[in-house]
Amino acid sequence: MNLYIDTSALIKHYIVEEGSDFINTLMTEAALIATGLITRAEMAAGINRLLRMNYISREHYSIAFRYFRSDWKDYERIGISEEIVARADSLTCEYVLRGYDSVHLACGLTWQDSLELPIVLVTYHIQLRDAAQKAGVRVLPE
Repeated sequence: MNLYIDTSALIKHYIVEEGSDFINTLMTEAALIATGLITRAEMAAGINRLLRMNYISREHYSIAFRYFRSDWKDYERIGISEEIVARADSLTCEYVLRGYDSVHLACGLTWQDSLELPIVLVTYHIQLRDAAQKAGVRVLPE
């Protein structure tokens, strides 16, 4: 299984919360895992937000960043090119998506096109899930 994982799902690999076990199992079973380059900035923002909200300790914050930054090289990283942004523009209008959700969908679809194999898009954003399904992509969790 080839997973395209957005930030809402990937953060569960580094921060223990509802859905973490499911994400960890998926990632263990995946042949390839890809994400967009923007995920790195989104992960930093998400982990920092959890610290500010006192959801995680300073120690857990440091551990999460250390593991995420160590793992980053192992993910297929989909670059944010003019082609991706143009595709995201079209997807935003077609499916009424938020900006980064459309970028994630554009990255996933572009990666699927390049692989010439189906992917599974992993997200916890309802609008992104619905749009990906309409675009013909399998989405988890269901």
